[in-house]
Amino acid sequence: MAANPDSLGTEKIGKLLARYAVPAIIAMASMSLYNIIDSVFIGHAVGAMALSGLAIALPLMNISAAFGSMIGIGSAAIISINLGEGRRERTFHILGNQVIMNLIIGVSLTVMALIFLDDILRVFGASGETLPHAREFMEVILFGNVITHLFWGLNEVMRASGYPRKAMALMVTAVGLTAVLNALFVFGLDWGVRGSAAATICAQAVALSLEIVHFSSKKSFLHFRRGIFRLSRRIVGGIVSIGVAPFLVNFCSSIVVIFVNRALMTTGGDLYSGGYGVMNRVVMLFVMICAGFNQGMQPIVGYNFGAKKYDRVVRALRATILCAVGVMTVAFVLGELIPERIAWLFVGASDPNAEELVTIAAKAMRIVMMLFPIVGFQIVTSNFFQYIGKAQKAIVLSMTRQMLFLVPLLLVLPRMWGPTGVWLSFPIADAVASGLAGFLLFFQLREFKKFSKNYEKTDYDLRGAGSADGYGERTGD
Repeated sequence: MAANPDSLGTEKIGKLLARYAVPAIIAMASMSLYNIIDSVFIGHAVGAMALSGLAIALPLMNISAAFGSMIGIGSAAIISINLGEGRRERTFHILGNQVIMNLIIGVSLTVMALIFLDDILRVFGASGETLPHAREFMEVILFGNVITHLFWGLNEVMRASGYPRKAMALMVTAVGLTAVLNALFVFGLDWGVRGSAAATICAQAVALSLEIVHFSSKKSFLHFRRGIFRLSRRIVGGIVSIGVAPFLVNFCSSIVVIFVNRALMTTGGDLYSGGYGVMNRVVMLFVMICAGFNQGMQPIVGYNFGAKKYDRVVRALRATILCAVGVMTVAFVLGELIPERIAWLFVGASDPNAEELVTIAAKAMRIVMMLFPIVGFQIVTSNFFQYIGKAQKAIVLSMTRQMLFLVPLLLVLPRMWGPTGVWLSFPIADAVASGLAGFLLFFQLREFKKFSKNYEKTDYDLRGAGSADGYGERTGD
């Protein structure tokens, strides 16, 4: 049974954040576990060089995810805002537009990427040894691209429309199936890298079918119905305008990975790309937990922002920042104290390259994660601007951290200190980006205070003017 979305404007913030964030955290951690499970099975069954191939394929996977997140998160955000404004009817059309957009973009990306796959992977840094592994993995992933886009997109809408626990359950189901099918396909059937990719797509297909059942039921708060599967320029524009921020985050992450892989190939070699792949998957697990807190915050912030309850918006933001900082502090401690133990999970001891790969990955973790406690603040703040419809500020925070700060560092520091320069680029960029996030947030909070005073004054004037219900009438679109 769905929670009443109207409770987002009345219930205690802590209780709401727990209700929405815990399922989202489990869901987002599960999302990260997809890549970890793939890496563990591939590392143990195929070897360290296959892990390097997987790291080369990561930018292309991120680019595909960038389009999926643009549609899914953009749709969820405007659905929450419209529910807060009392416009439930419009949310049905947002759902229909999201499905059509996912289908169109998913098919288009699949066709284009398959045609130029080898060329793309070479640009991303693939060598003669890593190209076959990267190609085998991505061919299967790309054929299932539409399934992946629809699965993630509908999961976002399910959560935003009052079913966070069901969204979490489906995500966990998909991850559990991925682990079981990986064991079957990779070890049982000896399908290697292709088997790991096939396990992911098959698991998502099962979860997607259950999502379709949910949205096909008229008992669901938001469901499929006739007339909603027609693209609307206004709705598409709204989805894209808000979703462009997460799109740029993922797209820029892909560009960064390309620079990282090429710098590591030049200064270190294939195994350094594999070490980066291991480190990146560990880092992303904690980042995705923070993303879970963000997603728990999203419907609360979106609804209350739409309802002009700015004090509740600020309280939700403050609670989420504290949680994210705590999570990234745990990551910092683990990354500094036991990185070798973590890295050994990804590769078999019998692999001749295992010890070198573990040494590389451990050093990367210690350096990259040294400022992680403040990274939690930066992650939440960037997404907060997105959730209140301030897409430009969200884009600025995303773009500056990735492109303005990190990429130039990746061009300069590796020439001075080799692979160590690559690792050092990350904490330096994090420090500067966090400072910028704090600066923009300070002025946004001042703006909220001004809006709250003006709204209270307007409300008082309307009451004094003798309005029937004591509230001003809000006009629609």
